[in-house]
Amino acid sequence: MQPGPDLQTVAIYAPVARRLVQVEERLRQVCQTDIADLNPLLDYALASGGKRVRPALTLLAAEFYEHPQERSLIMASAVELLHLATLIHDDTVDNAGMRRGKPTINKIYGNHVAVLLGDYLFATSATFVCDTGVVRVIRRFSETIMELASGQLIEFFTTFEPSKARRLYDERIYRKTASLFRTSAESGAILSGAPESQVAALRQYGYNIGMAFQIVDDLLDVQGEASEIGKPVGNDLLQGVLTLPAIMLMERYPNDHSIDKLFAAIQAGDASVPELLQHSIDMISESGIITDCFAVIRGYCADASEALDTLPDCAPRRSLTQMVDYIRERTR
Repeated sequence: MQPGPDLQTVAIYAPVARRLVQVEERLRQVCQTDIADLNPLLDYALASGGKRVRPALTLLAAEFYEHPQERSLIMASAVELLHLATLIHDDTVDNAGMRRGKPTINKIYGNHVAVLLGDYLFATSATFVCDTGVVRVIRRFSETIMELASGQLIEFFTTFEPSKARRLYDERIYRKTASLFRTSAESGAILSGAPESQVAALRQYGYNIGMAFQIVDDLLDVQGEASEIGKPVGNDLLQGVLTLPAIMLMERYPNDHSIDKLFAAIQAGDASVPELLQHSIDMISESGIITDCFAVIRGYCADASEALDTLPDCAPRRSLTQMVDYIRERTR
C-alpha cells in the first residue's frame, strides 16, 4: 500500500515521506477488524489505492506551520479513506469491471457488497476526522461528502444529455473531484495553525490542481492506452458521460460529429457502437481539441502555482510546485 513507486512522486513526497509511512500504517490498521469476512475486502480495497496524492497534499499543506503533527496524520488518512470509498461507489454505479488494471470490488463481490463496503469506508473516514477535534475541519469534510455525492448525481442525470453538458461541466468536476483536493489542502493548513491568508491560498491551490487533475483524466479517457489507465479507452463516452474533449468536439462541429449517433446506438444496443466510438475518438485526436484541453489544464495549473506565491519558500512549497507539474504531465 505504498505510494506509487515512480521517481517523480517519490521526489514530491520527500518532505513528508516518513509521515506518509505513518499514514500507511493507519490504513493497515483499518483492515484489522474483528469481522473476519470484512478484513480481506478492506485489504483488497486499500491495496488497490493509487499514488496517495490526496494524503500527501494534506501533509504537505500542514508542513508549513505544523503543530501538532498527530491531527494532520489523522486527516491525511481520512481523505484517502474517503477517496477509496468514492471509487468503490463510482465503480458500482458505473458497473465498472476494472480499476487501475485490477477487477473492481463490485466485479468480484457484487454490487451489494461493494455498496456496503463503500459505506463502511465513508463512516470510517468520518470517525477519523472527528478525532481531530476541530469543528471547522469536521464541517468541511461533511460538506465534501455532500459535494462528492451531488457531483455523482449531476453526472447521473446528465448522461446522454448533450444539451446540459457544457453548462454543468465545471460544477460537476468540482464536486466529483476538485472538492476533495481542495479539502485535502485546506484541512492540512487549518490543522497546522496556518494564518487565514495561507489557508485561503492552499484552498485555492487544492481547487485548481483538482480541476486540472480531472481534465487530465478526461483526456486520458480518449487518448490513453487501456494498459496504462487501467480501464477501457472511451469508457466515459460509453457511459454517456460528456467530458471536456467531447464537449469541445460538439461545440466545434455542431452538425458534423458522431456523438449523438453513438449515444443513440448505445441506448439501442446497436452493433455500430465500437465503430462510432472510434470515430468520435479519432475526431477528437485529429481536430486540435487535445491542444485546447491542455490549454485549459495549463490555466488551472498556472492558477495553482500562483496561489503558492504568498507561502514561505521551503521544501513543502517546492513539492507543491512539483505536484502541479506532475498532475499536468501524468499519463495514468
